Amino acid sequence: MDTIASLFSFITTPVSWVIVQFHSVYGKIFGPDTGWAWGLSIVSLVILIRICLIPLFVKQIKSTRAMQTLQPEMKKIQERYKNDKQRQSEEMMKLYKETGTNPLSSCLPILAQSPFFFALYHVLNGIATGKTIGVINQGLLESAQKAHIFGAPLAAKFTDSADKVSQLGATLTDVRVVTAIMIVLMSSSQFYTQRQLMTKNVDTTVKTPFMQQQKMLMYVFPVMFAVFGINFPVGVLVYWLTTNVWTMGQQMYVIRNNPTPGSKAQAAYLERLQKHVTHHEKTRSRGEKAIVKAIVAKGRDRNEFERKFINSLTKVGLVAQADGTVVKGQAEATVEAEDGTTTTTGGAPKRQQPKRQSKSQRQSGTAAGGAKAAGEAEPKTSLTKSDEPQDAKPAAKPAGGGNKPGAGTRSKAQSGQRKGPQRPKSPSKK
Repeated sequence: MDTIASLFSFITTPVSWVIVQFHSVYGKIFGPDTGWAWGLSIVSLVILIRICLIPLFVKQIKSTRAMQTLQPEMKKIQERYKNDKQRQSEEMMKLYKETGTNPLSSCLPILAQSPFFFALYHVLNGIATGKTIGVINQGLLESAQKAHIFGAPLAAKFTDSADKVSQLGATLTDVRVVTAIMIVLMSSSQFYTQRQLMTKNVDTTVKTPFMQQQKMLMYVFPVMFAVFGINFPVGVLVYWLTTNVWTMGQQMYVIRNNPTPGSKAQAAYLERLQKHVTHHEKTRSRGEKAIVKAIVAKGRDRNEFERKFINSLTKVGLVAQADGTVVKGQAEATVEAEDGTTTTTGGAPKRQQPKRQSKSQRQSGTAAGGAKAAGEAEPKTSLTKSDEPQDAKPAAKPAGGGNKPGAGTRSKAQSGQRKGPQRPKSPSKK
């Protein structure tokens, strides 16, 4: 560990300078030789570094989600070229290039923190061995050696001997109890952070090897922290515990306000958003508009939770727009007029289906309609042929009933005859 820390000795001066500046502020409040002054200086160093790394954290989130969406395509490439590793690697790189995805982006925050972590380790190791380092002079060195956090010196380790711990003004029991508690808290916070990521912020509709890897890391990382933690000074444990707590809180904020599509966190978020939008009848923040805009743009590709969100807005008369805003839609109401027709207000008029007629009604209606059309076109012409002229037809039917075919006058056809109007037979030639 000392060899690795020496590789980052170039950054020990900036790190020690930041710690000294914070110590000068907290020393005026708690006293320059107290563990609170030096401990809070390390905590403030962590917060300052993590604030500077927020852009990298955002890039990490985008990269992780992009990798999750690419897992099905990556699996297809692995199955297609399982016997050709070189072609498989080429196709993977081509897929990353086309989608603009970088697998290393998810490791950027950890990689960016590494120099500061090892530089702090180098500074604290110099305090434990009584060496001035960076901007920490002899007076600050003696002050740091006197600082204790809950009875454990700032530069003490779990593996230190009793003689070395006594030189720092503490007992071995106090050092091991404090370091053990801090190691447990550090591992637990790491486990919880990874667990909430896997259980709440992962698309449950896609089963990929990436999820199996994340589950494995959920158990591997806490064990690694526990193993390496016994070799860390108390000040480094303070640093790492603080950064784990920061990561956990940052992760909880992202899961709550910007969840992964298709995850349980998205279902909970859209449920809260639906209640909020229904109450105010609009989207109020820029983040809400961005979420609604993305859901509307998906169209038919929406997942189950997104479709439920859109349907819930529709039921209360709200319509999500393409720009992310939500407007109040007009409720549809069917109004029946005096003549029996129905109209729809507040929307497109509904098309009325024609009433089904009986067979005899269709026949009589067709014949009557044909006669009417023919009468309008040629008023002096009749569809039926008759030996008598039009003006010679009797006004009333004979007593015995008439068998003359008429347009639309019969309700039923006689047996043995075709239904509908019949053409009179021509006289036979003798």
